[in-house]
Amino acid sequence: MTFSMKRMYAIFLKDLKDLSKNMFITSSMLMPLLIAVLYSRMDELSIDMIYLVINLSFSTIGVFVQSAIIAEEKEKNTLRGLMLSPATILEIFGGKSLVTFLLTLLTIILSARLIDYEPSSISLIAIALIISSVFYIGLGTLMGLLTKSVVEASVITLPIIFLFGFSTLLQTLINTYPILSFIEYLPNVQLAELAKEVQLGAGIEDIWGYLAIILVWGIGIWLLTTWFYKKKETAG
Repeated sequence: MTFSMKRMYAIFLKDLKDLSKNMFITSSMLMPLLIAVLYSRMDELSIDMIYLVINLSFSTIGVFVQSAIIAEEKEKNTLRGLMLSPATILEIFGGKSLVTFLLTLLTIILSARLIDYEPSSISLIAIALIISSVFYIGLGTLMGLLTKSVVEASVITLPIIFLFGFSTLLQTLINTYPILSFIEYLPNVQLAELAKEVQLGAGIEDIWGYLAIILVWGIGIWLLTTWFYKKKETAG
């Protein structure tokens, strides 16, 4: 079965139309934007504060919106139809991820404008953000496959929003509680550390380690998501 851009685009347009009618899902954009508005009134923001907003955008939109899109398909019993259609897994995942990807990047750009964030190297940060989005959208897809409804997806993603949205604030507790040392390797923390290095003038050769860790998270979550999707597909 060959890849079809037309089929993927049709899935994208359908999701875009459905999402525009669902204010419960689209209102998730408000959380990071509201925090960005609050932060915009402060005189000086640290990179950690800036990336709290950006990581919240990833977790509330990249994870929640994506999980809600998949969960809504399951709720309407239309996901099974997609599985049985000529569309390949790449077309289905690609079409369903594109809306979330664009919404996530739009929210991040708007938030960055509100808080006047100007990275020293836009290209390096853009690469890091795109790689990060791969992970979060993959996680959202997996959460959507694991849940049966939009309401259930909104509940199950709450701890994820906290973990990936606010865990940079927990780094100060690592010395007191060594068990939390795993936090340092989470993709959101790696992204914030990467941004700090870039702001100090680091080049691609200095930040490739951060990018590699984020990329490994992204590949890992999509392998798990693909396995679970195929398991449900064969289960009927």
